Amino acid sequence: MATSLGKAAQKLGLALTVAAATLGPAQGRATETDVALAALPAEAQRTAQLIRQGGPFPYAKDGSVFGNRERQLPRQARGYYREYTVKTPGAHDRGARRIVCGGREVTRPLHCYYTADHYASFRRILDGNGNLASASQTRP
Repeated sequence: MATSLGKAAQKLGLALTVAAATLGPAQGRATETDVALAALPAEAQRTAQLIRQGGPFPYAKDGSVFGNRERQLPRQARGYYREYTVKTPGAHDRGARRIVCGGREVTRPLHCYYTADHYASFRRILDGNGNLASASQTRP
């Protein structure tokens, strides 16, 4: 009896782990990987403003499709995410910092993410009230 209860508990634990991994963080709730737009570097705040305005962007690759090959962001169809360079003071190239936004409308994305390490990790951008921030919700 104890063995079958142990197996049932293991199955339940596995099911909960799979469900949590599938669902991810609750929509709109802050997590340790979230960051307020106002807490980002000034260059990132400026990039968010340019996204909202539709440009002009400083680099030719800004606005190009982000493939999510690293699978760090929630899976979406190709073309859903677009990437934008966040200028790095003193860098002679585009540097490692980016904002990646997802949604159907380029100037009104549903959500945006910040990476300071060239896609190795991402932080979901929130507005000043702790809500998911899209580039259309942000203020300069």
